[in-house]
Amino acid sequence: MPLDNKVILVTGGTGSFGKKLAEVILSRHHPRKLIIFSRDELKQHQMAQRFGEDRYDCIRYFIGDVRDRERLYRAFDGVDIVIHAAALKQVPAAEYNPLEAVKTNVLGAANVIDAAIDRNVKQVVALSTDKAANPINLYGATKLCADKLFVAANSYSGDHGTRFSTVRYGNVVGSRGSVVPFFLKFKSDGGVIPITDPRMTRFWITLTQGVDFVLECLDHMDGGEIFVPKIPSMNIMDLAQAVAPGCAHRVVGIRPGEKLHEVMVPEDDARRTLEFDRYFAILPSLDKRDTPAHRGGRPCPDGFRYGSENNPEWITVDGLRTMLASLEIEPA
Repeated sequence: MPLDNKVILVTGGTGSFGKKLAEVILSRHHPRKLIIFSRDELKQHQMAQRFGEDRYDCIRYFIGDVRDRERLYRAFDGVDIVIHAAALKQVPAAEYNPLEAVKTNVLGAANVIDAAIDRNVKQVVALSTDKAANPINLYGATKLCADKLFVAANSYSGDHGTRFSTVRYGNVVGSRGSVVPFFLKFKSDGGVIPITDPRMTRFWITLTQGVDFVLECLDHMDGGEIFVPKIPSMNIMDLAQAVAPGCAHRVVGIRPGEKLHEVMVPEDDARRTLEFDRYFAILPSLDKRDTPAHRGGRPCPDGFRYGSENNPEWITVDGLRTMLASLEIEPA
């Protein structure tokens, strides 16, 4: 990965992903600068203490919001690579504050695109979510809109040559807001574990795997792809058994805006999707299969759908326990 001597900026850099990304980049590469861009001064202070200003003198901390176009223009000056992780991610919060979700997830994405093109950033990778595929809630809809913006941005970057791609993956094990800390809280309280639906399935990925995949996509991207990693599925009952064995369960029903199963490559998108050994690449409508980055990819068969319920790879209860034992679980 050619990150040495590069200037890298991460929006939403004090979140779970941003912290792990900084840890991985600093342990494996030697960037000229690693800029952490976020609106939370307390988290930036805590992150600076964690990494140590003397140990990593290449880190810079910028206070700013992706809604603020002018601040992005200043922050992107001289930047080679942008990894866009800033977003409002909580489904209920987005439903209750829809305009706020639109301002951050959609208009913020547009601001990132404009600033990246005009400041001659070379590569931009935006983080998406499985909820953007056939969305049924506002959060997913805003992320789908952002995905479309990043794909289209390649068509009007012109002579600037900025390339944009998107990475889409599923639930992150143990991150703040995920179901694992939620289950652990009920276990510690000695309560009954609430189960939405015993049939529910989800795609599952660790933070480190997510970071590794994003960095891998920087190598593979030609511009306009939505990259989807091949990751395992898990059943909600297996997860409850792994996290809180022996606890009683109470079925509470699927919440508004929630799916029984998630999908990362819908059937309609599969017509322009290439399959590789470790990932899928959903290509832009303007087919670019002959580019070097896409050679070796296999067209998906007619009717293909990559959903969490028909995934050939699954995590067992023992596998979940092994995975959870090696992770730092953030509080709910």
